[in-house]
Amino acid sequence: MVLPTSKSTLPAHNPATNSIKVMLVDDSAVVRGLVSRWLDSEPGIEVIAKAIDGVQGVRLAGEHKPDVVVLDIEMPRMDGLTALPQILKVSPKSKVVMASTLTHRNADIALRALAQGASDYTPKPDAGGLSNADEFRATLIGKIRALGPMPSRIGLKAAPRPRAAPARAVIAKPKSFPKPEAIFIGSSTGGPQALRELIGVLGPRVTQPIFITQHMPKTFTTVLAEHLAKVARKPVIEGKEGMPVKQGGIYVAPGDYHMIVRRAAGGVVMGLNQKPPENYCRPSVDPMFRSAAKVYGNRVLTIMLTGMGHDGREGTRDLFDIGCRVLAQDEASSVVWGMPGAIAKEGLAHEILPLTKIGPTVLRIVQGS
Repeated sequence: MVLPTSKSTLPAHNPATNSIKVMLVDDSAVVRGLVSRWLDSEPGIEVIAKAIDGVQGVRLAGEHKPDVVVLDIEMPRMDGLTALPQILKVSPKSKVVMASTLTHRNADIALRALAQGASDYTPKPDAGGLSNADEFRATLIGKIRALGPMPSRIGLKAAPRPRAAPARAVIAKPKSFPKPEAIFIGSSTGGPQALRELIGVLGPRVTQPIFITQHMPKTFTTVLAEHLAKVARKPVIEGKEGMPVKQGGIYVAPGDYHMIVRRAAGGVVMGLNQKPPENYCRPSVDPMFRSAAKVYGNRVLTIMLTGMGHDGREGTRDLFDIGCRVLAQDEASSVVWGMPGAIAKEGLAHEILPLTKIGPTVLRIVQGS
């Protein structure tokens, strides 16, 4: 017998209404209640269903076709990883955000879920810490708005105002570039999936060091490095303070630290710091890109992958202005075209490419052709 929830008998939503329709799937009544109150108090967001486990979540997803599903990982009867493909089968247009407490095991499951169709993830505090979970609340709401239908992402209480026509992507005029000495990559929402594909193509064939800042908390970045190492077929390492940069090395910014590079006696070394977040992020792409410009000059290949917000835009400008080559993922292949879109609309990208073409393009560039 399926247990009822407070909204499980609601009819399927009217797609004409201008709000993001959210379904919560979590076995904790405390979490369901608190998160539901948070979301229902947000303009442009409506909780249309709440489920106590994966079994009920699959049924309600089929009935309500939510825009976004917040899916817990650890639940009785059917866990989140098992429920994920079934939810996407009955509601293919739903975007799924995996939610879990911050453990190595749950981080591993969340990244596996991303590879199987989830759109994003968010670490959540345990039930005892939810009352003061301001960061979790802000992060979750931001992700829901980014993944929801475009007209609903604004969610403003103010009266509507005339809006300017959206800026179009601009491709910078092609020019000649020196062979890159290093590759720097920024990513956020959708990034783990994109990075897996890109690094899988580059693998051991790239001798230049690769530096990655992906918006992720600690523990998650550790597991991300482990997952990327499998597709890279060589070690992928979280950056450490003072670590020498090696040819062919792949380095991931650790959660809660900005990762930079700097010159030292004998070569280039990594640097970590906990300076204030930039663009609400730590790690942030901007400080890494700024340091790349200082250390490598115009011999940097810059890549901006899928992600919400505009982190990395100003750092990309620094690299672009000194003559570095810039690639951006296109809108169609991005989960959220925020970060690559921000540089494309500023005319800071030399090529705007679908994800499947970025890897082959990088190989061509680094091989000097």
